[in-house]
Amino acid sequence: MMEESKAIPGDRKVKKEETTNVMRILTQRGVDFKVHNYTESGVVAGLDTAAVLGEDPGEVCKTLVTVGRSGTHYVFLVPVERELHLKKAAAAVGEKSVEMIKSRDLLPLTGYVHGGCSPIGMKKPFRTVIDLSAAAGERIYFSAGKIGYQIETTPEELRKALIYETADVTGGKAESDDCP
Repeated sequence: MMEESKAIPGDRKVKKEETTNVMRILTQRGVDFKVHNYTESGVVAGLDTAAVLGEDPGEVCKTLVTVGRSGTHYVFLVPVERELHLKKAAAAVGEKSVEMIKSRDLLPLTGYVHGGCSPIGMKKPFRTVIDLSAAAGERIYFSAGKIGYQIETTPEELRKALIYETADVTGGKAESDDCP
């Protein structure tokens, strides 16, 4: 793991019982990462998460699961400050169109709940695209697979545990604040 993170309200060392599947996978794959625990803050929304972490909302990502016209599912990591542009997303994966999956379908499909969805450790691997703006940063943050926990690593380190592509898949600034 990376060296200990700076003090964050509610941040503490992760105890064995607080280790998520995502953390185990990252450790097994030799990924250098930090865990941020902000459960005591009660924050769930993406922009609020970035604020609690004291980090750039351009580096803190939300994991969005979509389905293409073909019926194939795709995962997109986009900064919490941005919106997924569905036409750009479809073009990036070679689909005519993609749409967000329904919230009720997230848990059975991925094993994760809304607000705790991670691109790592889903029930089965899905083609994953990280927005160019997030992939170009020095660090990237994403859910550790449980609400209130974020992983911090670099895009290069993330490649040890996740096969992903990069593409411009975002539009304007987020109007509503989705979960990270």
